[in-house]
Amino acid sequence: MIVRAMTPQDGASVIEIYGRGIRTGNATFQDQPGTWDDWDNGHLNECRLVACDQTDRVVGWAGLSGVSSRCVYRGVAEISVYVDPDAQGKGIGTALLGALIAASEAQGIWSLEAGIFPENIASIALHKRHGFAEVGLRRGLGRMGYGPMAGQWRDVMLLQRRSTTVGVD
Repeated sequence: MIVRAMTPQDGASVIEIYGRGIRTGNATFQDQPGTWDDWDNGHLNECRLVACDQTDRVVGWAGLSGVSSRCVYRGVAEISVYVDPDAQGKGIGTALLGALIAASEAQGIWSLEAGIFPENIASIALHKRHGFAEVGLRRGLGRMGYGPMAGQWRDVMLLQRRSTTVGVD
């Protein structure tokens, strides 16, 4: 496996993997993956990564979204990491998250946030192995009439990783 910078040519694979994650019911409130343009407009231009198998097939991706337009939050980003369900359990999430942390710090980002459904035990464990800590629980978000958990209130575990090298005095 290799982790490399994402290109627009990876867009179809990124959207397919995102859609497969949505269908698990424990990845996001989104009910549809949308288009590449939707994804592209919703993520920072920096720190876009894909993991590829030995045939150069994209098997996972990672990216960042801004949390606020206020200048005091310029070093804070929300992370997304998705692995093709057929490729899980092979260290792809670990490789992507480690590379994303390094790439974010190279861009001057001092704090990463993740919102994860408490039922997604594997994702929470992955983040904790990379230095994320639970900082709260948002209760009863997203009671929507669509999506994998239609009509159900969902809690979201908020995790944060504060860099030990960026923004340290």
